Amino acid sequence: MINRERLAKLRAVEGERFLKNHPKSGELFATAQKSMPNGVPMSWMSKWPGAYPIFVAEAKGARFVDVDGNTYVDLCLGDTGSMTGHSPEATVTAIREQVGKGLSVMLPSQDAAIVSAELASRFNLPLWQFTVSATDANRHAIRYARLITGKSKLIVIDRCYHGSVDETFATLDESGKTVAREGNIGAPVGLDKTTRVVAFNDLDAMKAALQRGDVAAILMEPAMTNVGIVLPQDGYLKEVEKLARQFGALLIIDETHTISVGIGGMTAQLALSPDFLTIGKAIGGGFPTGAFGMTEQVAQQIKKKVELEVIDTGGIGGTLAANALSLAAMRATLSKVLTQENFDRMIKLGNRWADGVEKVIKQYKLDWTVNRLGARAEYMFAPTAPINGRQAADAGDFELEQYIHLRMLNDGFLITPFHNMALISPDTTDSDIDGHTEAFEKMCGELIAS
Repeated sequence: MINRERLAKLRAVEGERFLKNHPKSGELFATAQKSMPNGVPMSWMSKWPGAYPIFVAEAKGARFVDVDGNTYVDLCLGDTGSMTGHSPEATVTAIREQVGKGLSVMLPSQDAAIVSAELASRFNLPLWQFTVSATDANRHAIRYARLITGKSKLIVIDRCYHGSVDETFATLDESGKTVAREGNIGAPVGLDKTTRVVAFNDLDAMKAALQRGDVAAILMEPAMTNVGIVLPQDGYLKEVEKLARQFGALLIIDETHTISVGIGGMTAQLALSPDFLTIGKAIGGGFPTGAFGMTEQVAQQIKKKVELEVIDTGGIGGTLAANALSLAAMRATLSKVLTQENFDRMIKLGNRWADGVEKVIKQYKLDWTVNRLGARAEYMFAPTAPINGRQAADAGDFELEQYIHLRMLNDGFLITPFHNMALISPDTTDSDIDGHTEAFEKMCGELIAS
């Protein structure tokens, strides 16, 4: 239904509008290109729509302001890192107080015991360790799984994302063979050496991958989020649990993004029983951190296999992991920001956002669909919701996404640069959501105009 010539013309209009509204960002970008590849501090930032990324001056709550003085409703929120809203007062206060008391001393702070107990209560896993990121949490869980089981292979879901973990940058080719995913830079070994890939919601494929008896762990999100929201079919995750136990593999659930459904993520919502759980980003209120929980049984097996004399040389840990500053941020964020009351409100607004988008899609008879995941929702360019990562990837339309993201940015709304996902913070308002719906309706109307 989208006329590509018209789309190109609309994109050109928004490109000119972007340049007019962001001259100072343009100046900074020109300077930045002299000292950073492509003028950005992280390579993927080149994917933001427009002639260059906008440079941020300040961010607070559900909004941020760029160096040109433009204000935006932030529905990206650091791709979950700032799900709490930017710089929540409780977290900022805790960080400010801890900065004067010490940053990192390679010894536990009293906050470590408090935060680990809170995580144990939320996710029903009794024992916790801390890292600098969710990526590190996943790496550590994988290493421990191999240690415990004596097996080498990792099962991941096709089109998954778990940070920069080497073993997870895999996909299936047309013949069903595990290969490196596009964009996988500098893989140390062929991905089929370390990894076996299966499609989400495919129990037969999961069983077949496990039957060879060489799988140490299954690493998965309970709902896919990084290729677009793909929800688990009824009973799927419980059956995966059973298969893991049947074939002696450990189950690692990554809740880094799916924490959007509530205080205990989908693990609590669906009464899941993983061997490990990994999480990061949001629990520090935007401060870099990560954590992984484990069962008593797993902890005992690790203890039996790791000698105290060499416990510091096993590749599990880091000198900045569990630093006092990150623990202070986590304690404040978990106790005062990511509360049940705030989740109730965020999820209500997430549904309001999805309802508004769905209404516009129906109004203009677009073959798009909307998926919901608590305080997170997304529209996809497919008439029905995908059930696996391949279907979600095939529903993508980079040209259309680039236009939509640029148009919404020019209208004052930031959504994630990788797909059409919105996330709600405790500071997001009804008017923010309704303003997005209004801008989305106007954009869709212009897209399909004859």
